[in-house]
Amino acid sequence: MTAVSTRAVAEHLPPPRGRRSAGPSRRPGRGKMLPYLLMSPALLAIAALLGFPAVLVLITSFQKLDLGELVTGRTVWVGFDNFRTVLSDPGFWTDTVHTIVFTAGCVLATMVVGLLVALLLTKLGKVVRIFLQLALVLAWAMPILAATTVFQWMFDAHYGILNKTLVKLGLTGFTNHSWFNSGFSTLVIIGILIVWQATPFVAFTVYAGLVSIPGEIYEASSLDGASAWQTFRSVSWPGVRPILALTAFLQVLWDFKVFTQVWAIKEGGPDGGSTTLPVLQYLDGIADNHFGTAAAVSVLMIIIIVVITALYIRMLIRSQEVDL
Repeated sequence: MTAVSTRAVAEHLPPPRGRRSAGPSRRPGRGKMLPYLLMSPALLAIAALLGFPAVLVLITSFQKLDLGELVTGRTVWVGFDNFRTVLSDPGFWTDTVHTIVFTAGCVLATMVVGLLVALLLTKLGKVVRIFLQLALVLAWAMPILAATTVFQWMFDAHYGILNKTLVKLGLTGFTNHSWFNSGFSTLVIIGILIVWQATPFVAFTVYAGLVSIPGEIYEASSLDGASAWQTFRSVSWPGVRPILALTAFLQVLWDFKVFTQVWAIKEGGPDGGSTTLPVLQYLDGIADNHFGTAAAVSVLMIIIIVVITALYIRMLIRSQEVDL
């Protein structure tokens, strides 16, 4: 055996017992803890910024904190009385139904419209696509109160452009028609406003997922004779489904706590018909100075959103197991 072959064999042999290898030594578990150590500053900052207010709201929900206690600084513990007051009020359950149905409708409409707009962006020419993207950005960047004012003017009974347009089209029954005469129609208009401003985010996100799908897959699908629907179902949908799942989850969180649009358009009216849980929280806390009751509503809102989130995550896990 030559010297070169002897050296090659020696390099592949394990080191003898009692002697450490020349490579760097690693402590067991040190590599696993490193990501958590790097994340700990951000986690501590999030806990300080979000955890402390949440704990303070939870503590307040067990106190009688009206304007008198707030001025004098007294602490009056009432246990679960605030929760009993809220849960025994039929209006709370009505507002809860309003909030859940309103959130579900807004999220579903936003996902559908955002997906359709994203698919449209992939089919348009460069110039038209840029103009549409610019319009989406302007709608997204428009301040909430400004957009709400525009929608109030559009649906105004006497001066709204919608009623005037319908009358000119021959629908004279819409002369001075009030679109805010019921809680249902009011929530529908608010939902249209929210979908209009939320669609750009979903459209841009889904469009980014669509353009990331390799074009060769679409070419292969076309050569196989697949229709447009078959191509979407087999190629586009698997690529954007995780993105839609994430954006839908974010929309649930955002739409569940919508307050500005609901309050600015009709202040929860008429006769509380469009009142949602965030508006109820405002009415109890700021308007009536019952801050303990408002804190109890906040805690119940957190519980509801946690339950919805758990059900949503469970549904996602089940869908992934079916795909596997």
